[in-house]
Amino acid sequence: MPETTEAYVARILGYLGNRDPIEVMESTPGTLARLAQGLDPAALQKRPAPNKWSVQEILAHLADTEIVLSFRVRKVLEHDGVELQAYDQDTWADLGRYVNVPATESLDRLRSLRSANVRLLRSLSPTQLARAGMHAERGRESVAQISRLWAGHDLNHRAQIERIVGAK
Repeated sequence: MPETTEAYVARILGYLGNRDPIEVMESTPGTLARLAQGLDPAALQKRPAPNKWSVQEILAHLADTEIVLSFRVRKVLEHDGVELQAYDQDTWADLGRYVNVPATESLDRLRSLRSANVRLLRSLSPTQLARAGMHAERGRESVAQISRLWAGHDLNHRAQIERIVGAK
């Protein structure tokens, strides 16, 4: 049975708990680089199960997600109430050929984009953090809520990578 939208949001926010989302976001690229360090290409490409992503695919997904979420935040800051499109992560994985994207390339892209996004988020006023868009699947989401989901999403995938690396 597919996860409901409400269950997804609760699960992702549950990873974050009371932690500061920007601090989590800031630490993610370094944590991921340490987890991937020393893994040979076969280990980076090994899927833990047929329908689960490898470390390499998760890293490519996180780099693409950085683009999506940074665009959403900027659109909300530009136009309060703007419609926020959902996207199909599996289609993006196929189109982006995540299975072929080197982990180092994804980490470099994530590190660069994340630095700019953290800088932007740290600069926002409470009024700007309260601005919201209408997500096609989840409804109203403020910039503050997007940042919490973003950090929880990081923690979800960090834990997946930790499990994969620990199982090797």
